Amino acid sequence: MSVEAAREVLRIEEQGLAAVRERLGEEFVEAVDMILACHTRVVITGIGKSGLIGQKIAATLNSTGTASYFLHPVEALHGDLGMVQATDVVIAISYSGETPELNGLLQSLKSRGNKIIGMTGGSTSALASASDVVLNIRIPREACPLGLAPTASTTATLAVGDALSVVLLNRRNFQAEDFRLNHPGGSLGQRLTVKVAEVMVTGSKMPVIGLEEKAKLVVAALNEKNMGAVIGVDNNGILKGIVTDGDIRRLLLERPDFEKICALEVMTENPVCITPEAVAADALSVMQRHEITVLPIVDKEHRLVGALHLHDLLGKGEFRFLL
Repeated sequence: MSVEAAREVLRIEEQGLAAVRERLGEEFVEAVDMILACHTRVVITGIGKSGLIGQKIAATLNSTGTASYFLHPVEALHGDLGMVQATDVVIAISYSGETPELNGLLQSLKSRGNKIIGMTGGSTSALASASDVVLNIRIPREACPLGLAPTASTTATLAVGDALSVVLLNRRNFQAEDFRLNHPGGSLGQRLTVKVAEVMVTGSKMPVIGLEEKAKLVVAALNEKNMGAVIGVDNNGILKGIVTDGDIRRLLLERPDFEKICALEVMTENPVCITPEAVAADALSVMQRHEITVLPIVDKEHRLVGALHLHDLLGKGEFRFLL
């Protein structure tokens, strides 16, 4: 009984998210453009549960490249309004759109010239009327059986805040090294400060092939090392090229004489590489910029000394939010 009740809560919240997703339109683009045009900060404001969600949205914006802070409406009306610059963009959150303390603050903000993005389920509310852009977060119903406790509505609000943060991250071309600078104490930040030499694979673990190796042996090396690519070197160990599993798939489709082809004929010559002295954040940035997952590591003579896979840096599944 308890498990099914919990599943029903999640179903209701999923329905709420689906409703908000389907409704999202050009107003979202307007909100993003408004924030990008702001050269000061984004102010998040709300009270009660909306205020708590607002604090999380402000934290996410800060960590992903959009300077912001949370402003409590009541404290703002008693002096904290002095923190707000006229050029700041304000995101005001109220599901009903009729919160007196918040709407009282908005009148003061509008008189200062602040642009306001309203996040509300009340499309005809006072908050919506005071806003320059309205993000409609209306959901079919709350998960609370009484219809009183904010549940599905706060989930939807948080999700729209995440959507804003991620889209802004992409539009700003926010890179892994930027994320690292904002997270020096986190586990991800710590991993990205280490040298490439500390996380690369070496020796027999490297996916290395000779330039004259036939395609069949290239495939065998791909399977054995399981890194998604093999690196071609000459007799002196100098980096010459790289062959990815995608290259092999294309070759199978295009060349009936597949087995006769050698690595040199199919490899990408002069691949992107990095030195072992570089920090992991730099390697991650190179991978992101060139949209690759395997990076050869070379010394000053361009000899291959290691190989680095994306998973060596971040672990499986942790890179998706940066793309």
